[in-house]
Amino acid sequence: MPDAILIAHGAPANPGPQEARMRALSAEVGLLMPGWRLRGATLAANGALAAALRGLDAPLIYPFFMSEGWFTGTALPRALARLGARYRQLPPFGTDPVLDQLVESSALSAGIEPLSTTLLLAAHGSQVSPASRLGAEAIAARLRPRFFDVRLGLIEEPPLLADAARIAGPVLCLPFFALRASHVESDIPAALASANFTGPILPPIGEHPCVPALIAAALARA
Repeated sequence: MPDAILIAHGAPANPGPQEARMRALSAEVGLLMPGWRLRGATLAANGALAAALRGLDAPLIYPFFMSEGWFTGTALPRALARLGARYRQLPPFGTDPVLDQLVESSALSAGIEPLSTTLLLAAHGSQVSPASRLGAEAIAARLRPRFFDVRLGLIEEPPLLADAARIAGPVLCLPFFALRASHVESDIPAALASANFTGPILPPIGEHPCVPALIAAALARA
């Protein structure tokens, strides 16, 4: 029986909601993959990764992260090594080549006319590693021909979201995040408010209804 674990970072200050979300997401993916054992966990919830590994034989590890970086390259392998796990780690969610299609369909679900609308991607960024910014820039570049414009605004480095959000004309904002946490709930709305942004704010891309199918396809390919 093939095994897989979906792993996100989680919120150390309040791990419960994201831990529940990862368990629910693994169940949704499992419905699409009969014969597989799917589990979900976060790094932030104490003991969650060990519990997810229990009884599984060399599972596939699917990082529910938006980019490669320290967490996928160091923190997650280190945590798995401490538990003595045998596993194979896949590329993270945010690097899936199909993701730009989900971003486009999410924008279109708002009823906009794409060729007259600017899509504002609100992403994380980092003061330590360029991986988050580069990943978001790559998907923005692929999407740009499909909209009037695609702009990138970041939380932790330039171009800062509060500056990028000063846009005239039809515009909507898509949070380029896997999970709904403080950046999505607080930081993005605050930055947009400071820019007097009045366009729609979509749910984070990790909540798109096609995400379970995207993950199932990635696991099947592996």
